[in-house]
Amino acid sequence: MKGKPDPQRNMGVFEHLRELRKRLLWTLPGIGVGTVAGWYLFDPVLSYIQRLLMESGGRSAQLNFQTIGGALDLKFNLALQLGFLISSPWWILQICMFIGPGLRRSEKRYVAVFGIIGIALFAAGAYTGLRAIPEAVSALNSFVPKDAVMLLQANTFVAFCMKLILVFGLSLLTPEILVALNFAGALKVHAMLQAWRWAVVACFTFAAIANPVPNPIPMIIQALLLLVLYFLAVGICSIREYLVNSHLTPITACTHVLRKAMTKLHLAQSSQSQSVQ
Repeated sequence: MKGKPDPQRNMGVFEHLRELRKRLLWTLPGIGVGTVAGWYLFDPVLSYIQRLLMESGGRSAQLNFQTIGGALDLKFNLALQLGFLISSPWWILQICMFIGPGLRRSEKRYVAVFGIIGIALFAAGAYTGLRAIPEAVSALNSFVPKDAVMLLQANTFVAFCMKLILVFGLSLLTPEILVALNFAGALKVHAMLQAWRWAVVACFTFAAIANPVPNPIPMIIQALLLLVLYFLAVGICSIREYLVNSHLTPITACTHVLRKAMTKLHLAQSSQSQSVQ
């Protein structure tokens, strides 16, 4: 059944820009609250990073501060990065709320679904990045000459760990953004299918840059995972466009498919019984 037209769906460019500014402003309080929490989580998080370094890089690996104010700078930077990470459910929800006005009235219930799936994808990517840190440190430490000491700048190493976590999280969030843009009418399946070669190049390039392990196997696995998510997004968008063009709701479409399957099954059973007779 075709949804009723939503007046918000006809927003102009300036209305979209105002909505974008509104959502960006709404993300700031969430990131601010997360930064305050990150300030108090500095000690346990830094201890955990140091433990990862000691376990993967050996006892010769040490974090060093080059200036007297280096520890304070590190605390500010890490608190801000943790704030962005902790507040991810909030700013992912704001992204979904920004796309919401472009959806049909019958599709607005999917905003919450987009939010939940987006949070789950970002968390999975961030956890993957966290798990990749020890392997990356161990692999890169293997190039250090024997009897040499690895003195790492604390700001540089902590930023490396946090960027790895955030980049992996954002990479898994990208396919959902494509689906959301399709629901909002800003991206068509035809354009996504035409750009599949560029998608392959982008996935492998991103995996090569983001994956710090000097081993092609993790890079290939990560690139293939991103491609699977990309084509899964294309499949979801194809189903959605088919339903919209056919003026069907998901429930009606499922009922239609089940009815067809039952009819084919009944015809198959009838033909089998006739052949036995």
